[in-house]
Amino acid sequence: MTSQANDRPLMGNGMQHQARKRFGQNFLHDQSIIDRIIYSINPQVGDHLVEIGPGQGAITNPLASVGARLDCIELDRDLTKYLKANFKPLDHVTIHQQDILKFEVAQLNTDDHSLRVIGNLPYNISTPVLFHLIKSHNLIRDMTFMLQLEVVQRMSASVGDKNYGRLGIMLQYYCEVEHLFNVPATAFKPQPKVNSAIVRLTPHKQKPIIAQDIKMLELVVRSAFNQRRKTLRNSLKKLISDSGLTDLSVDLSLRPENLSLTEYVQISDALSSAGHNQQS
Repeated sequence: MTSQANDRPLMGNGMQHQARKRFGQNFLHDQSIIDRIIYSINPQVGDHLVEIGPGQGAITNPLASVGARLDCIELDRDLTKYLKANFKPLDHVTIHQQDILKFEVAQLNTDDHSLRVIGNLPYNISTPVLFHLIKSHNLIRDMTFMLQLEVVQRMSASVGDKNYGRLGIMLQYYCEVEHLFNVPATAFKPQPKVNSAIVRLTPHKQKPIIAQDIKMLELVVRSAFNQRRKTLRNSLKKLISDSGLTDLSVDLSLRPENLSLTEYVQISDALSSAGHNQQS
């Protein structure tokens, strides 16, 4: 997350950094929002923090001041150079010039449920980043992100909500999802065309429900919501034979947004037990 009062954040020697559209850069400049983010994270000296997209370090500075171990992952080479120079005196801060989608958090040699991940995720890659990180859910204590408001609404939606779908179901399988607060477009320079929100994801140490085969669950949910206007009986007919439909204790006359995570797991478990081919 990056904060500056100017359109182009100042760097060393009076140089300015132009926000780059290809990296989805929008610089947060509202100090009250920055303070509220830090308050929500509540970093402690014994934490292991991981910041995605630190930019010029407006959020990084208060995180680093706590004294906790801090790993920052930044794709932009110019910003990485600046960050490395700025935080060089601090042994507990490490800057990684890498693409988060190619960065494996397991390489940080961390204990289970110990990483606290923070980031202002570019809108164009936010969903891939979320699914990439969730693969390492057992290593993560919590994740606090700034995302497009619409994405946060989808992540936190419950059964029957118009925003309820694949993203929310699969994230909620792994995590508790909390929509903390909204951030207006005016808090950024340049201003994005959409509003943002802060969301916290806390991976379950013990999942409320466990699918026999997570790949099968992903297939069932994806198939259902690819045709969300149809009933489940129709959207899932390629997965379940007519004879198999009657064996399920789930109402397949409903539409996809009316089934809970538990019911989707019941469907996927039935298919797994029947030896269904995931590639069907």
